[in-house]
Amino acid sequence: MSSPHLEGQHPDPPYPQAQQPPDQPAAPAQSGPSAPAASLLQVRSEVAKAVVGQDSTVTGLLIALLAGGHVLLEGVPGVAKTLLVRALSAALSLDTKRVQFTPDLMPGDVTGSLVYDAHTSEFTFRKGPVFTNILLADEINRTPPKTQASLLEAMEEHQVSVDGVSRKLPAPFMVAATQNPVEYEGTYPLPEAQLDRFLLKLTMDLPARDEEIEVVRRHSLGFDPQDLRAAGVRAVAGADDLAWARGEVARVSVSAEVLAYVVDLARATRTAPSFQLGVSPRGATALLKCARAYAWLCGRGFVTPDDVKALALPALRHRVALRPEAEMDGVSVDGILLSILATVPVPR
Repeated sequence: MSSPHLEGQHPDPPYPQAQQPPDQPAAPAQSGPSAPAASLLQVRSEVAKAVVGQDSTVTGLLIALLAGGHVLLEGVPGVAKTLLVRALSAALSLDTKRVQFTPDLMPGDVTGSLVYDAHTSEFTFRKGPVFTNILLADEINRTPPKTQASLLEAMEEHQVSVDGVSRKLPAPFMVAATQNPVEYEGTYPLPEAQLDRFLLKLTMDLPARDEEIEVVRRHSLGFDPQDLRAAGVRAVAGADDLAWARGEVARVSVSAEVLAYVVDLARATRTAPSFQLGVSPRGATALLKCARAYAWLCGRGFVTPDDVKALALPALRHRVALRPEAEMDGVSVDGILLSILATVPVPR
């Protein structure tokens, strides 16, 4: 596969597109061990029936599912962040629950709580919406840090502890959180500890003119974003396919040179003059996980430096912090990361 283009208008690099067969993994027609791979590749086509464009975002969500991580989606209101997650869940036949994060949301509203049963005179645990496969945490940065922190254990250990009792969450489990840009009124910045729990931060831009025309055309023809079935979105894969694919991703090999390249990129962020906080070792391992999943989606059993480059921005942009003087100068996190990608030697 040719080297991904990291420059351009879009903050996220291009991923394999469903409309471009040469750039996506081969999908054998025959049944057998490769059938789940073909099913997962069809997910992007199904989501496209409800969401126009956003192909790289869909692939980013698939990468997170394959790597067992969580995704933070950032964009202005109205760019289909919520619809995208709902369509993905429908195409994967996974249970999903949505929580609208508001300033008065309490931790128990997410994780569940003990409820007194008058018939038995005992307290019983009532599960919260976090007990699902894909938790859509809508506008997560509109709730105070205390409630945001209620997700930390669930995201890291896939369990919830209430009143000293730990309860396992279903498998697979992924938090797909949406947030408005931090400069919007009524938002709370996510704590660094929680940001670090997200495998990827994907930014969703306003659509191009042609894409926006298609969005409006679909609505003029009666498209209802609440009725995905009417839009033609169907389940083409499931939890078993995902479990099989995760096993295949784990077999993707990584050379010592590529491992060193990942570490060098992470270390370069710690010495960048514009960053006051660089990427931790957790960030380096997250980038490696993403690169392996991306390589598998590209139909390869090994990771290349280009795979690492393609995922560097979404895997690292939320794990660094600019110095105040850099922010005042209008420096962007993505711009600094791109300069690091351009200067760190690439293994041959």
